[in-house]
Amino acid sequence: MEWYLPLIWAGVIGTAVAMYVILDGFDLGIGILFPFADNDREREQMMASVKPFWDGNETWLVMGGGGLLVAFPLAYSILMPAFYIPIILMLLALVFRGVAFEFRGIAGSKMKWNAAFTGGSTLAALCQGLILGGMIQGIKVQNGAFAGGAFEWATPFALTCALGVTVGYALLGATWLVMKTEGAIARRARQQAPMLLLAVLVFMGIVSLWTPLSVPRIAERWFSLPNIFYLWPVPLLTALVAYLGWRGLQRGSDAVPFVSVIGLFLLGYLGLVISWFPYIVPPSVTVWDAAAVPVSQMFMLVGTLILLPIILGYTALVYWVFRGKVREGESYH
Repeated sequence: MEWYLPLIWAGVIGTAVAMYVILDGFDLGIGILFPFADNDREREQMMASVKPFWDGNETWLVMGGGGLLVAFPLAYSILMPAFYIPIILMLLALVFRGVAFEFRGIAGSKMKWNAAFTGGSTLAALCQGLILGGMIQGIKVQNGAFAGGAFEWATPFALTCALGVTVGYALLGATWLVMKTEGAIARRARQQAPMLLLAVLVFMGIVSLWTPLSVPRIAERWFSLPNIFYLWPVPLLTALVAYLGWRGLQRGSDAVPFVSVIGLFLLGYLGLVISWFPYIVPPSVTVWDAAAVPVSQMFMLVGTLILLPIILGYTALVYWVFRGKVREGESYH
């Protein structure tokens, strides 16, 4: 087997996951913050801030899941039964949320659709956090198959991760509103963001301490010599980026808080990569163990390398064309 192909595909899937978390994260965050708007006019403005982007953001989820199936079928066959319940709930929540996004604009009474939009966004975020927590704590594998129960992921640690991801998405949503909206929505989001930032840092600290205490393999990765000398900049940079985001909020900056929160998410993601690599199903299945045959990986890689720049270019174009702030009174429909 060409040793480099699984690494390339791991990079492609990792990029898709990171893009999804960031782009759909602020989108879900808007739904999580929806109940805090004073009236439907403000909710329309919140929706209008993401209307050109929300459906395209989920392209990255499809790419990540499809890439996992094609490039690492063994990992796919283990992860799906391990997280069947949260994955199905997440997908249903995303579908229901999308329906609510469209139907609330033409409904006579928006109350039920507002609840559906908030509920779908929050449930999707919680499920993603449960999957993350289940991955970190490890998956039971025997003879190349999942060997745990249907609720193996349902642990206090996974619930903590779920709450952390949900608060993190709310923070992304708040800083997005600071950057993209005007008026009462932007002022409220600027007030909400520091509290959410503090909550995210608390959750990151809890998970960062809980993980090495409960998973010896990760503790050895981070705190053994000479690794500790190479990896200490990661928490330092995390603290610095969080400070820059908080400072940007205090100084009235529009873009700095959102960019800083993206940096915070990427540093957290880097920490996961450091903790997991080379396992794609921790703690037993590596990217090479789970890889499809080289011919299959190479065939799909050619198409991916053609389509990925197109998707990235289109995404950049959409965000450039629809740059600027959404004014008070603007609506989705």
